[in-house]
Amino acid sequence: MTLEEKIKRIKRSFRPLMNGMTAASMRQKGTHYKLNWGVSQMDLQRIAEEYGKDKELAIALWQEDIRECKILATLIMPAEQMSLALAEEWLTQIPTQEMAEWAAFHLFQHIDDITSLALRAIRSDNAMERICGYHILSRSFFKGITLDETSEKVFHESVETSLKDGAMGEKHAAMNSLSRYER
Repeated sequence: MTLEEKIKRIKRSFRPLMNGMTAASMRQKGTHYKLNWGVSQMDLQRIAEEYGKDKELAIALWQEDIRECKILATLIMPAEQMSLALAEEWLTQIPTQEMAEWAAFHLFQHIDDITSLALRAIRSDNAMERICGYHILSRSFFKGITLDETSEKVFHESVETSLKDGAMGEKHAAMNSLSRYER
């Protein structure tokens, strides 16, 4: 099956799993995609298992402005094949808090040497990058990663700024990462 055929097949699989109420609720809360089928996380994980890890497919899915395609991309991309440059590119394209959480939890936390990217992300002008950066750091701290003195200073200054000036989702992500760091 060609890459294009896989993508068409995946997109067709969303229709029977569509949840219009979920999609409408997301739109009302400000989550905008070209298409949002409201497919559940369990269904998306099942679809991802059908395709396994596939870098080429993941990159192609990420380019789609469809919520479910982007989520699948984070599940299908083999972390060991994702370069820091590609991770940084994806990070700058994260459209929503939900996607920031998915990318951090299902993909970015598994990339070697991701901490430096996360520290850059929490200093970004983009709120979604900051949220994703905090989630990556939370997972890294959970795994026992420690920060050197300079990185620790950057982390604490960023958390302080986020807690003071950030929106609720950012404050929550910053607080969680600080909590994990202190443990």
